[in-house]
Amino acid sequence: MRRGNLVGATTGFSMLIRAGYRIVLGVNVPTAMTALLKVHPSRHGDLRTPEQVLTSPAIEQHDYIDQFGNICTRMTLPPGDTVLSCDLLVEDSGEPDRQSPDAEQHPVHDLPDDVLVYLLGSRYCETDRMSSMAWNMFGHLEPGWSRVQAIVDYAHRHMKYGYEHADATRTAFEGHVQQVGVCRDFAHLAITLCRCLNIPARYCSGYLGDIGVPPAPTPMDFHAWFDVYLGGEWHVFDARHNKPRIGRILMARGRDATDTALTTTFGPVWLNGFSVHTDQIDEA
Repeated sequence: MRRGNLVGATTGFSMLIRAGYRIVLGVNVPTAMTALLKVHPSRHGDLRTPEQVLTSPAIEQHDYIDQFGNICTRMTLPPGDTVLSCDLLVEDSGEPDRQSPDAEQHPVHDLPDDVLVYLLGSRYCETDRMSSMAWNMFGHLEPGWSRVQAIVDYAHRHMKYGYEHADATRTAFEGHVQQVGVCRDFAHLAITLCRCLNIPARYCSGYLGDIGVPPAPTPMDFHAWFDVYLGGEWHVFDARHNKPRIGRILMARGRDATDTALTTTFGPVWLNGFSVHTDQIDEA
């Protein structure tokens, strides 16, 4: 993510974050679409302004909750350009991602039923192609937090980041071979390696501004990270940045980018405009 205010590594107080987007989609004929553009229900208690996906022209829409607990918005885009936008305030703790180095890895037979799906291969996470490599590289390490961190360290070092490397069809295995990608590719690689080693891992997407770090010169975007299940709970890891960050605002999570796509259109569509903002603001 890009932009934001430079603050201390640990703020120790709550903050307000202004977040939102403006997306312009063009179609030639009426086209059905689902969107995952709302803040995840787990953060609804932190919203300080109403949240709505505004459209121009105005379009009828309705929400439903998908199988991963995300808010999906359905609508039909009319011919021409449609502007989707949102601007909201979110309260955040101001604390960086929690670290739990003593968190233990569970034997598979002890995992909750609803966690098992995050051990399986998925569209972008080919556990079958990477299992042998994962065990050869990380199988000798102590199970638990340190093993996950070693995987994250590897993905962070192994791949070169750059918008010019974006590829909507790149899988974890392809990213590992090509050694380039964007944040989703870093997440997919680390998730796949974790799953190969029987560590449940799920893909996450949302806002992440440059709060507590120097602003990056590239344009802002949404960000991808991942959670792992250790010690009876989910923990945040970020293979792209590989450091605790402040101000993550979760929008969606699932098996991989397939389950968390910002928009899914059922017909040809053109992206004619895109901007995101995530900034710490003065509460006064």
